[in-house]
Amino acid sequence: MEVKEEIKFLLRGVVEVISEKELEEKLKQAYKEKRPLRIKAGFDPTAPDLHLGHTVLIQKLKHFQELGHEVYFLIGDFTGMIGDPSGKIETRPPLTKEQVLANAETYKEQIFKILDPEKTKIVFNSTWLNKLSAIDLIKLCAHYTVARMLERDDFQKRFNTGKPISIHEFIYPLLQGYDSVALKADVELGGTDQKFNLLVGRELQKDFGQIPQVIMMVPLLEGIDGIQKMSKSLGNYIGITEPPNTMFGKIMSISDELMWRYYELLSNRPLDEILKMQEKVKKGELHPKEAKKQLAIEIVARFHGQKAAEEAANEFERVFKYKKLPKDIEEVTVYWPEEKIWLPKLLQLAGFTESTSSAKRLIQQGGVRINGERIKSAETTISTGNVYIIQVGKIRYKKIKLKEK
Repeated sequence: MEVKEEIKFLLRGVVEVISEKELEEKLKQAYKEKRPLRIKAGFDPTAPDLHLGHTVLIQKLKHFQELGHEVYFLIGDFTGMIGDPSGKIETRPPLTKEQVLANAETYKEQIFKILDPEKTKIVFNSTWLNKLSAIDLIKLCAHYTVARMLERDDFQKRFNTGKPISIHEFIYPLLQGYDSVALKADVELGGTDQKFNLLVGRELQKDFGQIPQVIMMVPLLEGIDGIQKMSKSLGNYIGITEPPNTMFGKIMSISDELMWRYYELLSNRPLDEILKMQEKVKKGELHPKEAKKQLAIEIVARFHGQKAAEEAANEFERVFKYKKLPKDIEEVTVYWPEEKIWLPKLLQLAGFTESTSSAKRLIQQGGVRINGERIKSAETTISTGNVYIIQVGKIRYKKIKLKEK
């Protein structure tokens, strides 16, 4: 590829780049010096599983790998114990070192479903941040003022509404920025919610005598509800380690409009091919369900293989075209100390959702059925001592044995 073509390829799905001119210069210089660019993306291991929202950024790392550049997958085992304040309206509870390390191990296993292990360097920011002395940390803090920190939108909102901001939250973007100094990053990738932190990295590199990194921001992928960003806590996620049938069914449940955003950000198909598909759907030459099925097969195959993807597609057809129950319904036994249990609590205990609040939302949206009957009220209670077939969404089924302790 010519450099201009490479930039076009790299900017697919990117919301903002600072700056395209600098990226072009870095690429040209790298080819002149016959060396790869150092591409960095950081992930704080705050949860054990990655979902498709995370893979938007990981796919972009893959694009750089395909062009021969060096990818640094940075696991924030040090910063993960502080908690990124980006987009948060209150201080995040810190994770323990044990939680962070356990989650980091699962990340290492999952990313190679996308990235080339031979071209990926996994690094932990505790490697250099643990070495900072108290004096080093004070000197690092001297690079930024409180006024500049309060320019940050989420800090400003909390300050104006009287919500507390802990001092360690001011330190977080400085530590993330220092990661770029330690790695001498040429390019850093991040979500749009990371803009402040990414810019801090540029500023610190200048202060440390380095050429500032180019920053590229990818959008936050909406969850299957099409409203809020994909999040496990909201129950609107598609986990990359979920079973093929579950993953396939969740993709098929997204709206026709949202499907095209998933195509742009998650598919490996060329953009002109996606635009042709979109045009065929508009003209009625291609049914949107068929387009969505092709997307689901592509994504499931990426994480589980082509055979599993095709089997998931066949199972989906069997369940929804012929109104059959899935062949292998997961059986879960839930023990409860009383005669009745609040349904949102049961959905949480059975592993359908992370919280009762997300379970309530699913019920209110009409997405929960018990023994085939749609549940309308989030205040529903059901009796212990029975077996229930619970369906959440279009394809998530579990056979729940509800027993009293």
